[in-house]
Amino acid sequence: MPAPRETPFTREVKRVLRSIPRGRVATYGQIAALAGRERAARGVAWILHSSSEAAGLPWHRVIGGGGAISLPRGRGFEEQRRRLLAEGVAVGPRGRIDLKRFRWEPRAGTAGRSRAAKRFLRGLLKEGP
Repeated sequence: MPAPRETPFTREVKRVLRSIPRGRVATYGQIAALAGRERAARGVAWILHSSSEAAGLPWHRVIGGGGAISLPRGRGFEEQRRRLLAEGVAVGPRGRIDLKRFRWEPRAGTAGRSRAAKRFLRGLLKEGP
């Protein structure tokens, strides 16, 4: 059975995911906004769950909006923590990551041209480092 066709949102999410550099993290909501749909964080999670291994996506660089690994212990938490530590990301025992230090902040030109991406980037600029 052939794989279902990818939606434009799925293709954009994958493009954004591949842009996250080693040693940096992004949140599900951040990826959704940069892909043009700021309220589609769950859609990002579904894309990661369904195709990250087969597509070679850096799934381990995506964390929850609160700054912690979202996967439960025994179901991916340890692997994600191990991969992030190997890339130099400081991860606390409970999966906490300092977003001010490790959040990926794409340049405006690399984030696409959607209104959602522009709003998201403006919000990052307001938060500051």
